Amino acid sequence: MRQYSEEFKTTIIARMLPPHNVGVPELAIETGIPKDTLYTWRIKNGKMSSTPSSKSTNAKGLTSEDKFDIVIETATMNEDELSAYCRRKGVYAEQINGWKRLCINANCPIPTKENQATIRSQAKENNQLKAELRRKDKALAETAALLVLKKKAREIWGDPEDG
Repeated sequence: MRQYSEEFKTTIIARMLPPHNVGVPELAIETGIPKDTLYTWRIKNGKMSSTPSSKSTNAKGLTSEDKFDIVIETATMNEDELSAYCRRKGVYAEQINGWKRLCINANCPIPTKENQATIRSQAKENNQLKAELRRKDKALAETAALLVLKKKAREIWGDPEDG
C-alpha cells in the first residue's frame, strides 16, 4: 500500500475544493491515485472542517452564523436545488449536513459519566434479557416439537396400555 505525504494529500484535496472543483474521477486518472482513496480523503477533510473548533471561523471564512444561515436556506431544498446551491456557494452537501447535525445537537445535554454508566448497565441488562428470551424461545420450540411427536406416536401406535 502506497503512503502519501500530508502535504501531497493537502494539495490534492485543495484541487477537489472550490474554486478548482476538479472531479474525483478526473483526478484519479490524472494522478493515478485510486478513486476510493480520493473519496476517503475528501470525506475525512469534510469531517475535519465540519467539526467545531475553538475559532469562530474556518479556513473559508464562514462564521457560525453564516453556516447556520446556510443550513436554514437549504432546509427545504431538494437534491438538485441543493447541488446547484452548493456549486454557487462553493461548499459541499456533506459540509452542510455536518453543520445541520451540529445545529441539531447544539442544545443537547452533555452526557455525564453517571448517565453513560447507566446507559451501559441498561444495554448490558438488555443484552442479557435478549439472550434469556432466545433461550426460552428455543426451549418452547423444543417442547412444541416433542408434543407434536407424542401426538403422532399415539396416532400411529395408539394409547399405551396400562399395566
